[in-house]
Amino acid sequence: MPISKTPISIYLLHALLLPSVLLKCALGEEGFCSAPLPQKDSKPQPLYWKVTNPTLSPTNLQDLPGFTRSVYRRDHALITPESHVFSPIPDWINTLGAYLITPAMGSHFVMFLAKMQENSKSALPPQDVERFLFVIQGSVILSNGSATSHRLLVDSYAYLPANFDHSVECHKSATLVVFERRYFNLENQVPEHIVGSTDMQPLLETPGEIFELRKLLPTSAPYDFNIHIMDFQPGEYLNVKEVHYNQHGLLLLEGQGIYRLGDSWYPLQAGDAIWMAPFVPQWYAALGKTRSRYLLYKDVNRNPL
Repeated sequence: MPISKTPISIYLLHALLLPSVLLKCALGEEGFCSAPLPQKDSKPQPLYWKVTNPTLSPTNLQDLPGFTRSVYRRDHALITPESHVFSPIPDWINTLGAYLITPAMGSHFVMFLAKMQENSKSALPPQDVERFLFVIQGSVILSNGSATSHRLLVDSYAYLPANFDHSVECHKSATLVVFERRYFNLENQVPEHIVGSTDMQPLLETPGEIFELRKLLPTSAPYDFNIHIMDFQPGEYLNVKEVHYNQHGLLLLEGQGIYRLGDSWYPLQAGDAIWMAPFVPQWYAALGKTRSRYLLYKDVNRNPL
């Protein structure tokens, strides 16, 4: 057998070219190994942008007919964006709503998304029903029966007591998350109309926990529910595995994580909503590389009897 006399310079050339060939393969230039490299956003997106632009939007699921991450059980539900059904909200003008939680599930409150279009306007809730609204996209004008009005931007909110005359108007477009429930009246206890923003609320102590907590409503007796904003850094989680008589309605505003509900474990991303019935075991851990933030409804200050 003759001995190959290929010059060593040829081997060196091959060694230099090999990395570029592998790089082309990784970039998909040869027709395979075509997973795209992650792209950085050219500009930062607005706060809570992922709620209205989720990763798994309906257009991303066109090749998976029938697929949804939404789940409904006796004591909990996960409602994900690809299964939202928007339709006109009764008596609202130029507004579409998606009801995420209603008493048909077993809840004593309603939670829905309201997409307000150009020149839109809200209607009043039913008699004796209180309302809480939180802006997640755009801006709206809140007016009461007097000449007072407030411009609510993203991360702003308002509590409207039962039978409180008010209206919400939008000149361009906005998305709200709205909670409504029949007020549980206590004698000589009258809640007040409240307008605020998340960043104006102080961080509260959470003994034994490491997440950050803000409460958007007063903790006093006139209020029969509260809204919490809870922030977790990646890797942080609830220390307590909660089981209690309170109900919850949750909307993940930022980030991603995993939620335990009963015996099931659900991956979550911004835009996902959860209903938790009384006494369902519940636990959350934040995953990913960015802050995880959720908005949480909780009934308070009333005897369960």
